Formats: sequence, structure tokens, C-alpha cells
Amino acid sequence: MTTETQREALALLGEVWSLAPEIRLGQLFAHLGFLGEAHVGHGLGDIDDDEMIAILYRHRSELQNRLEGQDTETAGTFSVSGSAMGANVNEE
Repeated sequence: MTTETQREALALLGEVWSLAPEIRLGQLFAHLGFLGEAHVGHGLGDIDDDEMIAILYRHRSELQNRLEGQDTETAGTFSVSGSAMGANVNEE
């Protein structure tokens, strides 16, 4: 992972966590692992860096939509549980 990629991933992780501060860090990692398994077919330890960044962007979008009161099903994002609610991660 390049330094730029690391910074982007860590910044996104911080943004996602700040949108759901009631979630413990371990829970957040578990959510990201579920999303990885559901949408790219890899467990948390095997998700490529670009796939993790895509998952973080989509998860951030879902949380932002929830905070804004939007219907996440029509927003084309993922649920925290990992169930598909729109486009696949690799379709960007």
C-alpha cells in the first residue's frame, strides 16, 4: 500500500467512524469485513486496498444518507449488515 493510499484509507475510516460514533472500532472492522465478503468475495484480510477504499466510500455514503434521512435503498449503497442495496463495489 502506498503512503497516499494509506492516508486515504485512514482518512475514510475516520470519517466513517465519526458518522457512527456509537459503534466500537471492532464492530466497524467487522462491518467492513461483512461488506467485503458480500460485495467483493473476500474476507477482511484478503480485501485489496482499492476494494477497501471503495467499500469505505460506499459505507460512508450510506451513513451520510441515513443521517440526512434519505432512503438508502434508492441511494444505491450498502447496508451495514452487508446486504446489497444497489450497485456492486466494482461498478465504479
